[in-house]
Amino acid sequence: MLTAGCCAVVALAFLVPLALVLGDRARDEAIADAARRSALVTGALAVSTDPKVIERAVAASGGDPATRPVVHGLGDGTATGRAGAADLDQARAERRSLVVDVAGGAARLDPVVLGDRVAVVEVFVPDAALGGGSRWLLLAGVAVVLVGAAVLVVDRVATRTVDATRGLVHGALAIGDGDLGARVEPSGPRELAEAGHAFNRMAERLVAARADERELVADLSHRLRTPLTALRLDAEALDPDDTSMGTFSEAELDRRRGIRRIRQAIATLEGEVDVLIKTTRKAVTHDTGPAMCDVSEVVRDRMVFWSALAGDQNRPHRVIGAHLRIPAPVPRAELAAALDAVIGNVFRYTPQGTAFEVAVSRRDGYVAIRIDDAGPGIANPDRALRRGASDQGSTGLGLDIAKRVALQANGSVSIDRAQLGGASVVMLLADPEATPRPVNRFGLVGRMAREAREQKGAGRRWPRQRNGR
Repeated sequence: MLTAGCCAVVALAFLVPLALVLGDRARDEAIADAARRSALVTGALAVSTDPKVIERAVAASGGDPATRPVVHGLGDGTATGRAGAADLDQARAERRSLVVDVAGGAARLDPVVLGDRVAVVEVFVPDAALGGGSRWLLLAGVAVVLVGAAVLVVDRVATRTVDATRGLVHGALAIGDGDLGARVEPSGPRELAEAGHAFNRMAERLVAARADERELVADLSHRLRTPLTALRLDAEALDPDDTSMGTFSEAELDRRRGIRRIRQAIATLEGEVDVLIKTTRKAVTHDTGPAMCDVSEVVRDRMVFWSALAGDQNRPHRVIGAHLRIPAPVPRAELAAALDAVIGNVFRYTPQGTAFEVAVSRRDGYVAIRIDDAGPGIANPDRALRRGASDQGSTGLGLDIAKRVALQANGSVSIDRAQLGGASVVMLLADPEATPRPVNRFGLVGRMAREAREQKGAGRRWPRQRNGR
């Protein structure tokens, strides 16, 4: 309604002056036509005052008989015009053409000097010829058409503006409710379209900022794992904490209870760190989608931490093939968590002094990460790969983390007997820079094992342990 009212006001503001201008023009044209017809009669009067000549001139002026010229002042008393005596006397006295208002229209009075007398030629112009009611009806119709067209156009423009504004409102509410994937389709007037583009850029920056924060939390959590593992191993090296069997002094009971509290606190802290890592990994993956990382860089980074702990426990170790850039289609934090899980199992389930190695290779459309150890091995590889299954009293989530990362990269995880004598865990990740081809993944594992034997044949061989894990 407000839009229609505004359009009507604009139309009236345009049409009223137009109607006045057109009215003046129509009046001028009608008076000019009357002057033309009057000139025929005045010309005849200038030649002769014979009534027959005057009648022929009046008839020649054409038009409606009611609007034909009338001559006053010839002395025959037959003139029956519409102009009053005062108007006629004014025209005679001033001896100039006059246009006066009369009943039903207007009259043009043209004086003609005939010797000692002055005749007046009157031409009547009705209101219809002056453009009266018909002109206003026409303009009223034009006004209705213009207002209707304006309402339609303004309605379409207003609809686009309202839709664009509602889209921005809904997008802002979605962002406020935590849906950082909400975006708007920039539309409407230029200003609103620019606001839509700015809103989308803001949302993308929010997603990037939150992803960066979660990546930082995940990296810090990974870094906590190394000192936690060292603390746990040191705590396990302490005396037993069992107080249920035997007789102990009060001081010994307090010492054993303190050892138990230390071990429980470390176990609780490890569990909290694992939950934090898994939560941030899932959140980062959900926010950022597929990501890429350099496998060699991640392996070198994680081995900096595990090497320090290996030195404390006199564990021989080495890294093979991590000097070249090898991309993989997994987020860096995910791959780091998988490596920590597998290498952490080596430290957790093998005696101190047990050797291990980490190898990275790339062939046949896959990137392979192999972690071998010289420990007792894994008696049931299939059970070890099942989520939550463990023969060692743990949560059984370590290898499952590695398995999920491999599946995310269209790969797999396998467990075999290592040349060092213990377990060999191999993670296969799809190579994003190669065309995947159907290959026997376990055959690839076998080839990796043969390569490892050839490398070890030329160099140092780790002590091989035969006892089962």
